[in-house]
Amino acid sequence: MAQSEVTTHRVIFGNCQDMHEVASESIDLTVTSPPYYNAPFDYPGMYKDYDEYLKMLSRVSDELYRVTSQGRVACIVIDDMLVDGEKLPIVADCTTIMRQTGFRYRDRITWVKPKGYSRISRRSGVLVQHPYPMYYYPDNIQESVLIFQKGRFDYKLIKEIDSTLLSQSKIDSVAFNRNEWNLTVWQITNVLPTNNPLEKGIAAFPEELANRLIQLFSFVGETVLDPFLGSGTTSKASAALGRNSIGYEMNYGLKERIVAKVGFNDSVKISSERRHDCIAPIAEKDLNLSTPLKRAGGHSLR
Repeated sequence: MAQSEVTTHRVIFGNCQDMHEVASESIDLTVTSPPYYNAPFDYPGMYKDYDEYLKMLSRVSDELYRVTSQGRVACIVIDDMLVDGEKLPIVADCTTIMRQTGFRYRDRITWVKPKGYSRISRRSGVLVQHPYPMYYYPDNIQESVLIFQKGRFDYKLIKEIDSTLLSQSKIDSVAFNRNEWNLTVWQITNVLPTNNPLEKGIAAFPEELANRLIQLFSFVGETVLDPFLGSGTTSKASAALGRNSIGYEMNYGLKERIVAKVGFNDSVKISSERRHDCIAPIAEKDLNLSTPLKRAGGHSLR
């Protein structure tokens, strides 16, 4: 995992439903997590209903298919969520949308968080208050990592990769088995509340999750995309692993956090641009920091 070569990281503040800045078939891997359409701490009022949210996912899916190289992978961290007492089938709907766009549904990994950090104890607590049938609501400690592929990968192309880059991209098989990457269930601690100013108000998904996906589905020197960049977890992991990245983020107010998080040494070059369709900076005083902003890399309370 070595990396002395300079990596480049481009951040575009704008709506990822239009990624015209990215050339067709130029992305080797996508690692991302879409926002929840109705979350008051995300972009409240942006989606009038669930159908509009799904239309957004469909437009992003179209762009992902266009920019993804043949045979390469898009990983989406997402899960069903409870709204007004009804569970929305986001995993199923996202899978359908990606397949209709043209992606193959390659795999699903379940990311399980520690049992001791239950995110909504109020749900299971109903049964404690009313210990009778029909009062059961389980606490959710998982996310789904959906893995899609654009066609099939031509493994003959690996022979064309520079031998040094190929060697640097080699996965440690001992660690692979010891840490149980070989399973469809990954036990990874989520990012807990912290005083780190780079994560304040943002529930970022763990860097370990991005690290695994980047190592498993890309080679050193390639380009990773995150259309919902948030605080920059995907770009940071990409830089640490010798990959380049492109990220889209709606909230221009996250610029300083992203630059500070991703630009951790002199081998990282970051550039940014602001489009007309981004959201103006949100002042810290306007944030309800007791409730985390969810962006990709990140998930809020469910």
